[in-house]
Amino acid sequence: MKKISRILVAIASLLIGVIFFTPLWKIDLIAPQYPEGLSVLIWVNKVQGIPKLEIVNDLNHYIGMQPIDPNAIPELKWFWIVFLAFLIFGLVVAAVGRKILLYLWFGLYALFGIYALYVFWKWEYKYGHNLDPHAPLQVDPFQPPLVGVLKMMNFTVVAYPHVGGAALILAGILGAVAVFLEIRNK
Repeated sequence: MKKISRILVAIASLLIGVIFFTPLWKIDLIAPQYPEGLSVLIWVNKVQGIPKLEIVNDLNHYIGMQPIDPNAIPELKWFWIVFLAFLIFGLVVAAVGRKILLYLWFGLYALFGIYALYVFWKWEYKYGHNLDPHAPLQVDPFQPPLVGVLKMMNFTVVAYPHVGGAALILAGILGAVAVFLEIRNK
């Protein structure tokens, strides 16, 4: 591998480590009755409400959504291990400098990234479609946004990658550039 590719993979691997200190995703709930705002932060190993997850769960109850229970999300128990493995494997790739390891690291990282986004989308789908028919307020099933904005009653829901999610995306881009440089270098 070229030196620049090795550096890119090392930086990408270290960027993965950012997820252990910052959230991956943020969902903001904006409404007139909550001028300070409500947010849900999704970390690699937990879900956190700002100011509290219980407030979000109480609001969700009115439209029949099940409570967000971090203990009921199995991926929160093991995703961090997979990302730690990608971090370590990427540093090994940078140190060893073998193209086949780069291709394997990047391919697995890209596939896992797609899988992780699918899991998140499926998680949101379940919460937006399995509504209690006896809820105080009846709403049609809906898909909360993975990225973007959804207007629901008097709430505006905005979802986007947080610092950790942006770091993972940037790590993928740097990995793709390293693969491109090595393929072009053949």
